[in-house]
Amino acid sequence: MKWSLQELKNFYRKKPLTFEQHVDASGVMEKDPEIRSIDPVYVEGHADVTQQKATFYLTIKGKMVLPCASTLADVEFPFSVKMTEIFIFDPNYTEFEDEESLHKVEGHYVDLLPVIEEHILLEKPLKVTAGDVTDGPAPQEGKGWQRITDEDRQNRVDPRMAGLAKFFDKDNE
Repeated sequence: MKWSLQELKNFYRKKPLTFEQHVDASGVMEKDPEIRSIDPVYVEGHADVTQQKATFYLTIKGKMVLPCASTLADVEFPFSVKMTEIFIFDPNYTEFEDEESLHKVEGHYVDLLPVIEEHILLEKPLKVTAGDVTDGPAPQEGKGWQRITDEDRQNRVDPRMAGLAKFFDKDNE
């Protein structure tokens, strides 16, 4: 979802710019490793273009997979976001409405993908839980962790005390 400034100023200033398409927003998984997967998101909207700015009115819909807070099982989380973003072409333009949704264009292109990814990350909840936590067994291990039982914990020797355990074994012989 990228347009050149020349294209926006010359062509879409005279006629409306409307769009609807699926966009690959998998870049959010690099920014937030808790997001396990995300389907291509559906983006629809339109833009009002003047010589100084372009105002985009967007609706983003999609699904992301997040870990359940109780069991770490996959949970699909659907989201829908409505947003308005303003891209300023002229750095000297001074009519600012909303500072949060205002972007100064650097270079010769308006790219909506970083803004879309930012809003998807803002939609991600702090935690989700599966509707029925008995859907299946919880994972027994993951990246950098492993589930241990109380029995495993009691039989395991603390590595800091391994030398001391050998000392008592010699006394018993």
